[in-house]
Amino acid sequence: MPGVDHCLQEAMTIPGAVGASIVDYTTGFPVATTGAAPNSDHEATAAGTAEVVQAATSRSLFVSAIPHDLLEDLIITTAGGYHLLRLVQTEFDSRLVLYVWLDRVRGNLAVARRKMQRLADELVAQR
Repeated sequence: MPGVDHCLQEAMTIPGAVGASIVDYTTGFPVATTGAAPNSDHEATAAGTAEVVQAATSRSLFVSAIPHDLLEDLIITTAGGYHLLRLVQTEFDSRLVLYVWLDRVRGNLAVARRKMQRLADELVAQR
């Protein structure tokens, strides 16, 4: 897939980035990974990412009543870090998610969310 390696390289330039991946959230397959992963297991991280996204997208609690108001991203915070999941929206089969793990002390959520939005948009433009 064009642009995947560049996307992950750019994701790792986000201040505090520890690791990043692009995941097919319908299968839990890690399309590409870089850096570290929680528990040193990129496959388990991809599977967990897929489970979280599937749970959020399949529950009416998170579905907006506003037409075309799609889920953009999810943020999970821990004592030591932030886990950001940005859905990659395409006009067909949107099933990819950009995942970035940030160190809580060095990371900045606002900066990370903006850069992830740009990276997801660039990834779609290159597909």
